[in-house]
Amino acid sequence: MHPIQNFWNIRLGELKEVLDDNGFTTHIANNSKAAAMLVLEKIIPQLSPASISFGGSMTVVDSGLYDQIKQLKKVKVIDTYDTKPSADEKIERRRQSLLSDLFITSANAVTNDGELVNLDGTGNRVAAMAFGPKSVVVLVGRNKICGDLEAATRRIKEYVAPVNAMRLKRKTPCAVTGTCADCSSPERICSIWGITEKSSPKGRIHIILINEDLGF
Repeated sequence: MHPIQNFWNIRLGELKEVLDDNGFTTHIANNSKAAAMLVLEKIIPQLSPASISFGGSMTVVDSGLYDQIKQLKKVKVIDTYDTKPSADEKIERRRQSLLSDLFITSANAVTNDGELVNLDGTGNRVAAMAFGPKSVVVLVGRNKICGDLEAATRRIKEYVAPVNAMRLKRKTPCAVTGTCADCSSPERICSIWGITEKSSPKGRIHIILINEDLGF
């Protein structure tokens, strides 16, 4: 095994123990494709959801999981990634997703203390993690791991938010300068923080730690 992979196997194993102690159901996958297979072949059959929806995540899309879930039979997919509907319909789908049986997304950061840290524009992702969907699956690349809460919030404000603003072509100062200006732009994507210290109820949130750098 390559030393880098071995290093991260150890780190992910240690973090899994912490997350398990915090009430999360934690899994480890070698790469995003393996994570997708874990969801499709183990988690979904175990949970038997009648409806599935999503929170914004490059990892979910790039792993192929989104496309594979859309092909599932006898499962209602509330597709929040579809760009064709009107603005009102997009919001309505996000509202409906809060009552889905299974909500699949990623996280902006996870700390060594086993905390999920997220920053949303509209709040549908952090809202679903907190309450609503019966179960939540969070795919987390190893690059999202931070030492503590301060490091996690700094990573999100100084790196994740500006890069995502650029990716989404938002008209914000950080999309131009690469630096957070704590702006008041109408297209600001930093509005609502979510810090999940424990899974409540225990086991509701499944976290898949992936031994690969994924997303931003």
